[in-house]
Amino acid sequence: MALSYSVVVLLEEFEVMLRRLLFSTLVVALAFSCCETLQAQGKNLDWAEKMFSDLKVDFGTVARGADTRTEIIVENLYEEDVTVVKVGTTCGCTAAKPDKTLLKTHDKARIAVVMNTVKFMHRKDSNVDVTLRFHGAKGAATKTVRVPITAYIRSDVVLTPGNADFGSIEFGQSAEKTLKIAYAGRQDWKITGIRNGNELIEAEVTETERAGGRVTYHLTVQLKGDARIGAIQDKIYLLTDDQKSPEVPVLISGRVSPDIEILPSKFALGKLAPGEVKQFNVVVKGKRPFSISGIECDAHPDCFQIRPLNEDMKTVHVVPFKLTAPDSPGEFAETFTVTIAGRQEPLSFDANGTIRTGS
Repeated sequence: MALSYSVVVLLEEFEVMLRRLLFSTLVVALAFSCCETLQAQGKNLDWAEKMFSDLKVDFGTVARGADTRTEIIVENLYEEDVTVVKVGTTCGCTAAKPDKTLLKTHDKARIAVVMNTVKFMHRKDSNVDVTLRFHGAKGAATKTVRVPITAYIRSDVVLTPGNADFGSIEFGQSAEKTLKIAYAGRQDWKITGIRNGNELIEAEVTETERAGGRVTYHLTVQLKGDARIGAIQDKIYLLTDDQKSPEVPVLISGRVSPDIEILPSKFALGKLAPGEVKQFNVVVKGKRPFSISGIECDAHPDCFQIRPLNEDMKTVHVVPFKLTAPDSPGEFAETFTVTIAGRQEPLSFDANGTIRTGS
C-alpha cells in the first residue's frame, strides 16, 4: 500500500526524532559512566588511606623463583600518634611485615611485601590488610586499609638465584654476580637484549645450552666501584622474543658500606653561652690504615681550633676539637670536610647547637 506524501514526511520526522532521542540517551549514559569512572578514580581518601604511598601493587610478569618484593610506606601525616595494629595478607603467596608499629608525626613505617614465586605459579592475586589506630583528642579511631597485590608468575622461565644480591660491598670496590635463566618451551626462544637504566650496573647474557625445547642463559651483573654509599635497589629487564611477555625483570639489591666513617656523623653541641669554650672529640674509623690530610669548615672557621693532625697511618683517629661559642644568639651549625690521603671523595660531618641569649 502506497503512503501519501504527508504521511511519509511525518514518518521521516518521527524517525529523525527517534534517532535524536536515542543519541541523547546514549550521550547521557556515556556521561554517567564517565562520571562514575572519574569518581572512582578520584575518590576521596579517608584519613588512613592518605598515609599510604601505594594503594595497589602490580608486580607484572615475573620469572619463577624471581625475588619479587616491594615496600609500601605508611607516613603519619598528623600531630597525634598512629599505631600499626596489624598487618596481614589474604593469600599464602604473599607475606608482609612492617619495620615499626608506633608512628609519631612524620614517622614512616616500611611494610616489606614479598611474593612467593617458588611455590606459586601463574596469576596470583592477594591483598595486604593494614589496620591503623589513630589516637585523637576525642578517643581512638581504627581503620583497615586493603592494598591489592597481583603478579603473573611464569612457569616456563626460572631464575636462579632469584635476584642479583650483592650483599654488603665496601665503598670503592666492584662486585659481580652470575644468575642462571632456564627456559622450557619453544626451541627458538631467545633473549634479545637487556634494558638497563642504571649506569653503575653492567649486565650481559650468554647462551650456554639449547636442546629439546630447553634453553639456558647465564646473566652476569657487575656493580661498578664508584657506586655511592647506601642501599642499592633497582631492576634490569631481559628482553625476549616472546610477544605475550617480552620482558623478564631481575631485581638488583645490595648495600655499599663506607670504607671510612666518622662517629658521630652529627655532633650535638647543646646549649652554649656566648664565648663559652667546649671541647669534644670525633672518631674517624676505617677498615684499613689511613691518614687524615686535612679538616676544614666554612661557616664559622674562627670559632673552631683543631689540634695538628697526626699523619700516621692507622685504622682509628681520634680528633680533638675546641669550640669558642660566638656572641650571636640563636641556632649554630657547622659542616666539616675531612680529606683522607689517597681518597678522592672527602668525608663530612655536622656539629649543631644553640647559643643562648646573654652570658
